[in-house]
Amino acid sequence: MTPHDVAAAGDALYRAERSQVQIGLLSQSYPDMAMSDAYAVQAAFCARKEAAGARRLGWKIGLTSKAMQGALGIDRPDSGVLYDDMVFETGGTVPAGRFIEPRVEAEIAFVMARPLSGPVSRADVVAATAHVVPALEILDTRIARKDPETGRTRTIVDTIADNAANAGIVLGQARHRVGALDLRWVGAILSRDGAVEETGLGAGVLNDPVMGIVWLANRLADYGAGIAAGEVVLSGSFIRPVEAPPGCRIEADFGGFGRVSIGFR
Repeated sequence: MTPHDVAAAGDALYRAERSQVQIGLLSQSYPDMAMSDAYAVQAAFCARKEAAGARRLGWKIGLTSKAMQGALGIDRPDSGVLYDDMVFETGGTVPAGRFIEPRVEAEIAFVMARPLSGPVSRADVVAATAHVVPALEILDTRIARKDPETGRTRTIVDTIADNAANAGIVLGQARHRVGALDLRWVGAILSRDGAVEETGLGAGVLNDPVMGIVWLANRLADYGAGIAAGEVVLSGSFIRPVEAPPGCRIEADFGGFGRVSIGFR
């Protein structure tokens, strides 16, 4: 993609978020689009958000499970940027019309006490983390999931360009020291309107959610960036995304780790 293409795609994504009208598949408009192009589009999209006043809250890591990587034909996670306008209180309700096609995932969120700049190790991440909390990520798609004419579906470059599909974050109230738990065994039961939809364990995230943070810090180092103190990092989902139609309520029960919930008007 040319610099003009990247800027135009970033602008289109920003307008899609504001208008709640999806754009077509970038992978179809730009058949040779590479992952580097996708991250450049993501950066252009995020720059538009920041110019409009959004403040960076942290980062999200996606595609950490083998199942999701296999579905998209990749062998690595992806990442996106979290902003302050994405935050919802646990137990609260998302206003009608806020999202286009929301889905929800259960995750473990890391709140950083100290900055992290790669290369880092697992021990570095543990030492830099203030606490971990139960969380929900709300996904949305400013880029259509499927082209109505060709039947083609989103690819990894569409997802990355679309800020890794992130749109909202809900943090639970429980706080835990990261070194006090084996996060591989922290699991969640995710229910929609009281019916269990998905279950999973933290080990689904690169065999250890801490390793998601290691991956992110080391990837950001390639671009001269890092994770700042106080930022929140969603370490990756260990369940499949659950559709969140209007009128539903979603709750993730992490047992002794805590609970977190959100409703949709």
